Amino acid sequence: MAQLGEGNDENNKPKFSSLRKDQRLDTITFQEALDLFKLPRVVGMFEDKEMVVAVGRFGPYVRHNSLFISLKKEDDPMTVTQERAIELILEKRSADANKLIKAFPENKDVQLLNGRYGAYLKIGKDNFKLPKTAKPEELTLEECLQIAESQAGAKKGTARRGKK
Repeated sequence: MAQLGEGNDENNKPKFSSLRKDQRLDTITFQEALDLFKLPRVVGMFEDKEMVVAVGRFGPYVRHNSLFISLKKEDDPMTVTQERAIELILEKRSADANKLIKAFPENKDVQLLNGRYGAYLKIGKDNFKLPKTAKPEELTLEECLQIAESQAGAKKGTARRGKK
C-alpha cells in the first residue's frame, strides 16, 4: 500500500493506492509509487460517455456507461489505449448478447444460458447443471423443470449444520 500526503484531520485525508502484483515495498521507486496515483484515468469517449480505466477489488477494469469490463492479463491499466478499451467493451456486449440460449414465454423465470463452463439452466435465482447428453436448444419447459426438480432434491440432503 502506498500513501500520498499526511492525515492531519478529517478534512485532509491522505490518498492510498495498492501496489501492483509485480511490485514490492522494498524495491519500489519513488516515481513508481507516484505512478500508482495516476489511476483512475480517462482514456477517451465512446458513444458520448467517458471510458475510465482503474484498478478495483477484482483487478483492472474499464468503466463505461456504468458497466465494468475486466481488462485481460496482457492489458496494463497504465498504458491501455482508447481503441483497446472500445474493443473490450464491444467484446463484452457480444458475450452478453450470446448468453441467452432459450427463454420460455409461459414461464419467464426459466432460462437456458451460456456460461463460463458451458450451458446451464437458471430458474429464478437458482442455477442447475444440464445433463451431458442434453441439447439446450431442444429442451422443453417440462424437461427443464424435471432437471431442476431432480437436482433440487439432491441439494437438500447436502445441507451442513453449523457448530454448536
